[in-house]
Amino acid sequence: MRRDIGTDDPRVRVRAGKSSRPRTKKRPDWSQQPRGRVVAIDRGRYRVVLDDTTDHKAAGSPHSANSQALSRGSTMGTQVQAVRAKELGRGSIIMGDWVRVTGDVSGRHDTLARIVAVDERSSVLRRSLEDVPDQRGEKAIVANAQVMCIVVALADPPPRMGMIDRCLVAAYEAGLEPILCLTKSDLASPAPLIDAYSHFDIPIVVTHLGNEDNAGNEDEATSSGFQAGDGSGDVDHLRQQLTGRFCVLVGHSGVGKSTLINALVPQANRAVGAVNTVTGRGRHTSTSSEAFMLDGGGWIVDTPGVRSFGLGHVTVDDVLGVYPDVAQAASWCLPLCSHVESEPSCALDAWRLGTDPFEVDDAATLKYRSHRVHAVRRLLDAVATADAASKAAR
Repeated sequence: MRRDIGTDDPRVRVRAGKSSRPRTKKRPDWSQQPRGRVVAIDRGRYRVVLDDTTDHKAAGSPHSANSQALSRGSTMGTQVQAVRAKELGRGSIIMGDWVRVTGDVSGRHDTLARIVAVDERSSVLRRSLEDVPDQRGEKAIVANAQVMCIVVALADPPPRMGMIDRCLVAAYEAGLEPILCLTKSDLASPAPLIDAYSHFDIPIVVTHLGNEDNAGNEDEATSSGFQAGDGSGDVDHLRQQLTGRFCVLVGHSGVGKSTLINALVPQANRAVGAVNTVTGRGRHTSTSSEAFMLDGGGWIVDTPGVRSFGLGHVTVDDVLGVYPDVAQAASWCLPLCSHVESEPSCALDAWRLGTDPFEVDDAATLKYRSHRVHAVRRLLDAVATADAASKAAR
């Protein structure tokens, strides 16, 4: 006997042996629900800053004027605590996501809303985990960011150029603007790193620690006073570049990310700690990601320190796409050309030297091309090294 489900709609399906409640292919439309941005994630709870001043339906696109206004705004909207709806699944919400919330969105203490939908993302910064033992896949770090600030200590712990190169590749692949921030310039000269990355066309900011107490805690980050041409400055210069934008800080543990956050946002009060004197590595003081609003508008995300940055999701074409003129020259290469320096008959060498079919006699142009090829090959080497590390970890 056919069970009566109370409707003749062919779109309604009933699972055998289950409840008689009908299922429909129709899904709720959450576009009219309040919209906000995820600014903190901790043990299954999400802090969401609501876009209180905009029309929620008009704010659906990550590129809309409303989305950009909330990123630039100097006043914070209502903050609500929320949980993820079961339908969204684990890992579906990451830092920076624009989400739709329902339930109690008053922001009062001890109230809880529910995240029911995630809007389309304009960008996703991620790293693969193939080079981490016993882990596979990818880890999304932040969504809808515009800037990636790579924080590197000049000493204690020492800088690792391989890590910087990998972060640059990840930033370019995600469509983010990279900024290189060199900390602890009172302990070592920034000149070697500035020279190494002077051809990458990225802003470089140099800072140093203000004071250290007996426990090794870093009190503040201040200007180093170092000037190395266009792109070098201090914390104030960094603040100017980040104002009105959504930025994520990335770097090893112990390089001074939390100290930098405290300098840019004094009310953040992020915990800081000293580097391990035995291993020379930093200790995790930030255990979860959190975004802080800058005084002039914009957000800066503090992330836990990482020991590696896998690039299993990045291809050679992603790297070449960073510099369209280099990519056009590489189109003359033979199939399967890796474009690295040891590759025979690579068209990038002919382009760099100004030989057939890229003849040019101008010394300035040849110097420019040489710097571009050097930068691309550095990034390609980073991808190759990450790939070798991932194979060794399997």
